[in-house]
Amino acid sequence: MARAAGQRLDRVDWDDRPSQPARTARTAPEFEDLILDLRRSLREDSTLGEYGAVAIRRALDELAGSGLLDGPLPTVRTIGRVLARRGALDASRRTRRPAPPAGWYLADVAARRVELDSFDVIIGLRTRRGPDIDVLTGISLHGGLPAAWPSHGVTSRSTIAALTGHWRSHGLPAYAQFDNDTRFQGAHGFPGRIGQVMRFCLGLGVVPVFAPPYETGFQASIESFNGRWQTKVWQRFFFESLGDLRGQSDRYVGAVRAKLAIRIDAAPPRRPFPSPWDLVPAARVIYLRRTSESGAIRLEGRSIDVDRHWPYRLVRAEWDVRSGVVRCYALRRHEPANQPLLAEAPFALPTRRL
Repeated sequence: MARAAGQRLDRVDWDDRPSQPARTARTAPEFEDLILDLRRSLREDSTLGEYGAVAIRRALDELAGSGLLDGPLPTVRTIGRVLARRGALDASRRTRRPAPPAGWYLADVAARRVELDSFDVIIGLRTRRGPDIDVLTGISLHGGLPAAWPSHGVTSRSTIAALTGHWRSHGLPAYAQFDNDTRFQGAHGFPGRIGQVMRFCLGLGVVPVFAPPYETGFQASIESFNGRWQTKVWQRFFFESLGDLRGQSDRYVGAVRAKLAIRIDAAPPRRPFPSPWDLVPAARVIYLRRTSESGAIRLEGRSIDVDRHWPYRLVRAEWDVRSGVVRCYALRRHEPANQPLLAEAPFALPTRRL
């Protein structure tokens, strides 16, 4: 009231002093000792076995009700701060480790020496009349170069046609990452054969990478783009035909590329699309897998023993197509640079023309 000097409080200038009080009330040391004694007693003798801040507050209420305590009681939050200040908390804090670099499971991708393109399919976009819409999508890991191809059905041949046009325009990446969709990997019922998309990538010198099923993180960039495409294109407009959808999708993809032009230019360089007589076939196929309880993985319908001391863990299986050998490396997110060799096994498919 002396500070206001007869003025209304909403007309007084309070900005020249801090808003917090000059003195903060703190629990008396004797009361803190009582809180710790109650915690110890509850931990050892309580029937419920509860000795946290809520249980301590209940014990204080009982003492106050019996007349053994006078004055106001501390709140549950204050009791929690007392326990933390006195080091009486049992729970340990979760260790927050920094996230691994993008593409950490491939050393040259993590070091930004080469680029990786991820591809996926959005399926089952319902229409009022006619067949459903499927969308083949793609995005580069470092540059963020997007692409989308809506159609009435994505097949292996349409995927190859889309990748051919995309890579002719923008160049070839070192790696192309897919999930385990049969349109990319090939029919799962014929383990002795590899799919058309895999053969196409191998013929162009692009190493195909297959992400582990039911694992988060490896396909995060393409899944994020799928969500943005559906929000910004599919859910915003009404389309009379598939051609209208393709036109709007192309405009959206062009706008995203213009927005990310600096990032796309700063991405690792790409190889030019080769002429038919300049093909340099790739010799590797990479599978990211999680081992079973016995430390084994399944590749193309076959079981490969990796390490019985590495159960339920991630591995990178590199299949050397020419030598017919698969090498399995350990993967740890908290140690992305440490990828020791765990096992090496023969892995040759029947001889067929690529």
